[in-house]
Amino acid sequence: MKDSELRSRAKNLALKIIYACDEIDTRKGRGVLVNQITRSATSVGANIQEANYASSKADFINKFQIALKECYETDYWFGLFKDTHMITEEEYQDMFAKCSKIRKLLIASITTAKENS
Repeated sequence: MKDSELRSRAKNLALKIIYACDEIDTRKGRGVLVNQITRSATSVGANIQEANYASSKADFINKFQIALKECYETDYWFGLFKDTHMITEEEYQDMFAKCSKIRKLLIASITTAKENS
């Protein structure tokens, strides 16, 4: 896996969520949920990017672990969006698949980095 593939996937996920959130009526008290998913989804890519400038292998692994946690948090918000009908089942499945792929890539990268330390 190339690092650029992971960064690209994370950025595409964040953009997809940002665009989806633009369509949600925040007047129904859903602004908090929109804010939360936007923050967690954009944090995934930000931490991956930050890992490129890590000061040590441990710092690199830590940044990827934070990105992984944010990815899991994003999954949680996806579920709430689906359950409250803020997104369709199809939108949920698409975003869940994208997030799952990023999680798998992060886990593989973390495992490799730990094995090589």
